[in-house]
Amino acid sequence: MKPTKRRWFIISVIFLAIVFNYYDRQIVSILKPMLKEEYNLGDDGFAMVLNVFTLFYALMYPVSGWLVDRFGERKIMLGGIIGWSLACFGGGLSRTFGSFLFFRGMLGAAEPTNFPAQIRVVTIWFSGKMRATANSLCVAGSSIGAIIAPPMVAWLAMKYDFHTVFIIAGVIGLVIALLWFLIYIEPPAEIVKEVEADNVLVGVKSDEKFSWGRLWTTKSLWGIILIRFVSDPVWYFCLFWLPGYLQEESGLSLAQIGMFGWIPFLVADLGAIGTAAWSDKMVRKGKEPLLARKIMLSVVAVLAPLCCLTNYVSNPFVTILIFALVAVACLSWLFTLSVVIAEAFPVKNVASVLGIAGGFGALGAVIFNYFVGQMMGTLGSANIFIVMAFMHPIAVLILWGMVKREKVPQKVV
Repeated sequence: MKPTKRRWFIISVIFLAIVFNYYDRQIVSILKPMLKEEYNLGDDGFAMVLNVFTLFYALMYPVSGWLVDRFGERKIMLGGIIGWSLACFGGGLSRTFGSFLFFRGMLGAAEPTNFPAQIRVVTIWFSGKMRATANSLCVAGSSIGAIIAPPMVAWLAMKYDFHTVFIIAGVIGLVIALLWFLIYIEPPAEIVKEVEADNVLVGVKSDEKFSWGRLWTTKSLWGIILIRFVSDPVWYFCLFWLPGYLQEESGLSLAQIGMFGWIPFLVADLGAIGTAAWSDKMVRKGKEPLLARKIMLSVVAVLAPLCCLTNYVSNPFVTILIFALVAVACLSWLFTLSVVIAEAFPVKNVASVLGIAGGFGALGAVIFNYFVGQMMGTLGSANIFIVMAFMHPIAVLILWGMVKREKVPQKVV
């Protein structure tokens, strides 16, 4: 198979992996009423289910990035897919709340391997002129997973039971692991030459890297960390709380969630792929890559504060429309911030930086989930949407003030 053709097959397998990565984590939000009844939980108890997953996810994200840079994307991604598939089997076989929490934690520990591996693949297989588009096609799996989850999970749960939902997810994961094992190879000389030629044009040396300690002294790393910390929780709300909110606050049934709950994620997917392609188009027209990403992210961030309008509508379908637009902003930031990392840091550091940043983004979601659990049960949702409205505008300020291309200091001879 020609390398230029193989790389798109590789992107396709990563896409599938991310689809079911997000399908797996979305299951609990769709089955929220069922799980609350099964394990006798309130909103604070459900927040614990989310936070066990998210806490392990946050802790393992930086470790996963280091593992990818140390042992390679092929091995670490394969191990991660197998790990989260086994966690799904465990969740399906669990009969106690304690064992269910254990396997949600295991899922959280295994899933972060996907994204540091993915961004390293995109960085070493694609030049800057195609990188954002290739990355968005990979990560589009996140919202596709969220799109197929509501109808598929609802149908399986109503026809069988919620245990079956988890077990089928585990089977599919093992099939994807086999595909990854068969298709992925290291980029051949033809691809390496193409990518390195593009890197030279923007002053990047493929053999340079920051040490782990030196990496933490860069301003851009802290900028990326802060951006993920303040902006990721909005996307986590869409994934983890929106389906339950539409059932409990807006009155939709589980069957209606299956029919309509996927809409915000489809809109988000198409929008985020489009915004990524727009930033690549700016690069092809001569715009410096990092600047092109910053311009696009700043423009799309204006959609995020629309979540405040939710406080003034009672129609669930208007709420779905509002969050479709908010999700475009969220997903555009998640897609293209990975490319910002690839533009700002040496190739040999991108997985580590993404891992560190993803860990802090998940930590922000853990804190946010806790307060959402408290507010949903006491103060109501209005305060949540007000807080969410400010998160992406703050991220824009951080992006322009702290993130730049980081160059490794040259040793003095």
